[in-house]
Amino acid sequence: TLISSLGKMSKVLRELRVIMCQTSPASQGARDFISKNFASFTEASTVPLLVRECSGVPARVLARYGFGREVTVPLDGLSATEVMAKVKAL
Repeated sequence: TLISSLGKMSKVLRELRVIMCQTSPASQGARDFISKNFASFTEASTVPLLVRECSGVPARVLARYGFGREVTVPLDGLSATEVMAKVKAL
């Protein structure tokens, strides 16, 4: 689960940002991921989870690490389970 990955993440990850469209079918997996995991993630982690919604943008997750390093992973067209796998891989 995502919660079991938080211990490793919180040591190096500074911020996790999910960017998605509120209405696009391609962002449905990202919306489902947030609705299922947001509360448990914020309770169990010291890493901020930011959700940014903007009309027409492709879904993606941005991980910000120390020293300004950022990694962006596209999420367009993925299911909530596939989004979870992408987040865990960060």
